[in-house]
Amino acid sequence: MSHPERIVPDETEPGIVAIHLKRYVFAEPWCRGREVLDVACGVGYGSAWLAQSAAHVVGGDLSEDAIAYAQARYGAANVEFRVLDAAALPFPAGSFDVVCSFETIEHLPDRDAYLDEVARVLRRDGVFLVSTPRSDSTTERPDNPFHTVEYSIEDFERLLRGRFRSVELHGQRRLQTRRHRAMQRLDVAGLRRRLRFLRRASVLVGTPPTAEAGLDDLVIEQGGLERASELVAVCTEPVAA
Repeated sequence: MSHPERIVPDETEPGIVAIHLKRYVFAEPWCRGREVLDVACGVGYGSAWLAQSAAHVVGGDLSEDAIAYAQARYGAANVEFRVLDAAALPFPAGSFDVVCSFETIEHLPDRDAYLDEVARVLRRDGVFLVSTPRSDSTTERPDNPFHTVEYSIEDFERLLRGRFRSVELHGQRRLQTRRHRAMQRLDVAGLRRRLRFLRRASVLVGTPPTAEAGLDDLVIEQGGLERASELVAVCTEPVAA
């Protein structure tokens, strides 16, 4: 549980949880009544969310501690948790209707093996739902020390199209009022960092602070990808490696 990027809902500000849970909410329509694999499930809150409507969910993570927590906190009749390596999935080909894997690929040293495995375990009519932070340009030296790579819009799509014939990109972002966006544009000199009261200006700008954001304060949509904080892709027609 000690990884600084691991979300534990019972111990995390609700707005941060909402940012991550939003992607599972987005994925839910594809998962209803289906066999689902959640790769890099962490402590399992997202797998449990999907299990409310999926036929069966397998949540897998490399961390034994995270899986032990998931089993204790989120175990249910139609959800199971397993320790596994995202680049060597322990399942036969064509085992799942849907694979979800959110905020995973940027952490992995071997993204090709990971995508090969996802395409392999999906059924022919399966769907891969994947997200990653959006970067203005692709870099293998991102500022975040826990990431091995961060992708531009174009490079993320290109990478996925190597394993899937159809890739549909969406962007996740916080909803902001016009006043909030105007304040951000005026903040070219970094005034918010010097004027502490602006950190408490949510009443003025009409946008809740990140820590207090709810699911309805976030959106995942096509278009406007350059404004997105994360890219979310819906990939179909997997191609065998």
